[in-house]
Amino acid sequence: MVLTASDTSPIENLHADLVRSVGGAAVLVEREDKAGYLTDWSGDWTGDAFAVVRPSSVAEVQACVKVCRRHGIGIVPQGGNSGLVGGGFPPSTVQNMVVVSLSRLNAIRRADTANATLDLDAGCTLQKAKDAADAIGLQFPLALGAQGSCQIGGNAATNAGGVNVLRFGMVRDLILGLEAVLPDGSLWSSMRGLRKDNRGYDMKQLFIGSEGTLGLITGLCLKLHPKPAKIETAYVGVGSIEDAMTISALARSELSELVTAFEIVGSECLPLARLIDEGLTLPVSSAFPFHVLIELSCGKRLDGRVLLEGFLADMMARGLIGDAAVAQSDRQARSFWAIREGLVEGQARRGYHVRSDVSVRLGDVPAFVAAARAFAARDWPDWTPQVYGHAGDGNIHFNLLPPLGMHRRDAREHGQRITKSLFAIVEDFKGSISAEHGIGRARIGAFWQGLGEVERRTMRAIKDSLDPHDMMNPGCLFPVLEEQK
Repeated sequence: MVLTASDTSPIENLHADLVRSVGGAAVLVEREDKAGYLTDWSGDWTGDAFAVVRPSSVAEVQACVKVCRRHGIGIVPQGGNSGLVGGGFPPSTVQNMVVVSLSRLNAIRRADTANATLDLDAGCTLQKAKDAADAIGLQFPLALGAQGSCQIGGNAATNAGGVNVLRFGMVRDLILGLEAVLPDGSLWSSMRGLRKDNRGYDMKQLFIGSEGTLGLITGLCLKLHPKPAKIETAYVGVGSIEDAMTISALARSELSELVTAFEIVGSECLPLARLIDEGLTLPVSSAFPFHVLIELSCGKRLDGRVLLEGFLADMMARGLIGDAAVAQSDRQARSFWAIREGLVEGQARRGYHVRSDVSVRLGDVPAFVAAARAFAARDWPDWTPQVYGHAGDGNIHFNLLPPLGMHRRDAREHGQRITKSLFAIVEDFKGSISAEHGIGRARIGAFWQGLGEVERRTMRAIKDSLDPHDMMNPGCLFPVLEEQK
């Protein structure tokens, strides 16, 4: 820890001060009570903390932050525990941090149909936000596999992506206002619900993607969109990733903004989906090297089914598609998507694996996948590549599974070397090592080393201005101060 306490209050008084700020039932200090907040769903991350605090109001969040500031204690904000880079977990070697869980700060504040906005607490799950939008005849289009458990504040703090980025953008594009408790306990807010506000710096953008290092997000104003009257989904088999990317480009050109999602799944991923559903039925043959999910959405005056079927017929005529199925019902569409979602859960069930979340320019996707496959075949032939992702926006998950039976410790050691080499390939393509998951603690070394001097200096200046004592999520996104020297 690099914090310096602002006074000499002994740490044994910390518990009593936290209880006074949020109530005894909201301060968890026993190991069994804290356990669920100190291990992520994948099992890859386990942390430790002096206490887990569960405030139920913004005022209690402020009080908790002020207590921690007095004691010189680091705060780790935590959402729904669904992150994949360790950003919501204090290191297990450091025990004098406090995890602040916002799960009890979960009210819908205002649903405004006329303004097409939704004001809500940061602890609301993404599903709750989507349901609240749906209740007033609109939609919040962010779509993630973990939407039943991930929280909207965590989505904002990590600038989450998901399957609908192609049409609606990242979370950054879906937030009109934000409220955050700063490291000194003061409250900053831009919750005005304005689509045009040209008064100086857009301060909310500092907190979006900051991973809790500048303050603790407590509220958001979300931008809603019209609810589509029709959603059409196709599952397609193609012979190569080059064909898949050609189809993606043609879909953007010929179907324009109607394309909501364009996902690819390498055939090697399909057995993992069957780990979750043994009776899984594929719409097309598993022999196709790549499978593609295409989703269109439109209003009632357009016939999305005719447009999609016509597009697919044209792609077949050009020899780009080998086979295709168009969902005939919502249930069948969900079964298509279950394949894409199931493979992610299947990887977690398989155990430790190298997990990457990278992006390159759209035209570079096939060359990147080829380079990554060649690297894996040459240097790690016993490891199994898994290629899937949001290819329509250049985001590819190139993961590798260790050989069955390899000890987890050895797999992790090898995995660090594999990840370093993969990131070097991404750098060759001038891509990003984190397309949507964030930096957290897992990627901090590679991230910081890849920054130029001006970027480092500017980021550090922002951090020092708002959080000079490195109190907010220390060791996440930014190396601890000693490591930067």
